[in-house]
Amino acid sequence: MKKALTFVIPVRHQDNARDWGKLKSNLTATVKSIASQESTDWKAIIVANRGADLPALPAGFDVKWVDFESNPLHEQGSVDKEIFYEAVRLDKGRRILAGMLHAGPMQHVMVVDDDDFISNKLAALAASNPQANGWYIREGYVWGDGSNYVYRFADFSKLCGTCYLIRADLYELPASFEQASDEYIKRMLGSHIFIRDFLESNGKPLAPVPFVGAVYRVGHVGSHSKSTSVFTQYFPKWLVKRPVELLRRLRRLSFISPSMRREYFGE
Repeated sequence: MKKALTFVIPVRHQDNARDWGKLKSNLTATVKSIASQESTDWKAIIVANRGADLPALPAGFDVKWVDFESNPLHEQGSVDKEIFYEAVRLDKGRRILAGMLHAGPMQHVMVVDDDDFISNKLAALAASNPQANGWYIREGYVWGDGSNYVYRFADFSKLCGTCYLIRADLYELPASFEQASDEYIKRMLGSHIFIRDFLESNGKPLAPVPFVGAVYRVGHVGSHSKSTSVFTQYFPKWLVKRPVELLRRLRRLSFISPSMRREYFGE
């Protein structure tokens, strides 16, 4: 049965994980976040290499097992930055494609990175607007792993890959995995930086999600971006010499309230 929103969660090859225990713990938290949707009109597909030790999954989740080789260029800094990005886009995009093809009929699709969190209102948004092209998350939170604070980021879709809900037909998926070119996989699926402009140029613009839509986890050992903590990123020492900018940023910093824990963390 077609659901209003299908979540696809690509999980890297276990040989590419610096700490599989931490990855599994992060994935468990992401699963909990997804499973807390206010609407039941959703399903989720985790894409993982055969043999991966996944956490227990609640109702609504399915696993697409794949036999992809590990990505030899998975560590940033080991090669030229663009070569690294292209390798990550191909690896991630292949997993997303496998998950979408496995899912069957879909209304809207959202790719969720295996360490992020989402608002529990997203499935209801898709369910109430079945013909919409989709949405991008304009405002989201940045959360330092283990912190009690979040930082509201005003251009979230340019920061984090967990940022789009797109009507499935707009992906123009191939009939089979083998029919997809590497270029299609990298540009349409493997990165979040191309598809919004592509859709807009083809007369299918995305609308902004009308609430804070997701939480980007930073500062943990498994991060591809090698991101640092919220305070290190957004409150460097030089800000003390720019009090107006410091005040502006402090206004974007929030203590994680019980209602936020329910909406994003499934608590």
